[in-house]
Amino acid sequence: MRLTVKFGLAVLVLCGAVYLFAFPAQTYLAQKQDIVGQEQTIAVLQAENTKLAAESAALRSDATIEKIARSKYGLVSPGQQAFMVLPSSVRPRPAAAPARSRAPWYASLEFWHHL
Repeated sequence: MRLTVKFGLAVLVLCGAVYLFAFPAQTYLAQKQDIVGQEQTIAVLQAENTKLAAESAALRSDATIEKIARSKYGLVSPGQQAFMVLPSSVRPRPAAAPARSRAPWYASLEFWHHL
């Protein structure tokens, strides 16, 4: 009887140790993986933030704004004339369909020649 009590007490202590150490360790490792993922996200966002800050600084200059206005929106400076080349109004003729053979569809099947 004394051995059973000691064994039960040992199992209880072991379960308590698992509860106190294993589950928090599992949570710790999961949080550590989340931290690594978040650090990677932060690095990507910081790189994008740096790129956007450089673009914002470039957009503060008149030369860049003028370049974008000319290329994207087709604007011109006062006194200049804008010209646009329109596509041709003549539509290309469709290609002629190839001549079809007069043989029936089953003539190309191999087994009809052997019957």
